[in-house]
Amino acid sequence: MGKRSDYVRVERDFYPSPIEAVRPLIAHLPEKFVFAEPCAGDARLALHLDQLTNSKCIPSILSDIEPQDESIEKIDALELIVPKNTEFIITNPPWNRKILHPMIEHFRVQ
Repeated sequence: MGKRSDYVRVERDFYPSPIEAVRPLIAHLPEKFVFAEPCAGDARLALHLDQLTNSKCIPSILSDIEPQDESIEKIDALELIVPKNTEFIITNPPWNRKILHPMIEHFRVQ
C-alpha cells in the first residue's frame, strides 16, 4: 500500500495475490520455467502461475518470513539462498522500501 493510501495496512503486508495481477505476467514468461517465491504467504501467486501456465512452471522454493500454508518454508527473504536451477524470482513482496530495496539487492547479486 502506498503512502497516500487510506487502506489499513495488514501486519507483515500479507495481501494474497489476485489472479488478475498475475495474468499480465504470463506473456513475459517462457513456456517452461523454474522460479522462486520468497514472499509466498499462502502460495496463492504460485498456484495462479501453475494454473495459468498449465503446470509448466516449477517452484524451486516457496518461502516466507511468516508462512500462511504448511507447504511454505519459513525463511527470511534476505537469508534465502536461491537454488541454482532457479530461472526467475517471482513474488508479491511487502511494499516497504526498507524491506523491498534490500531484497532487490540480495537477489540481484545471487
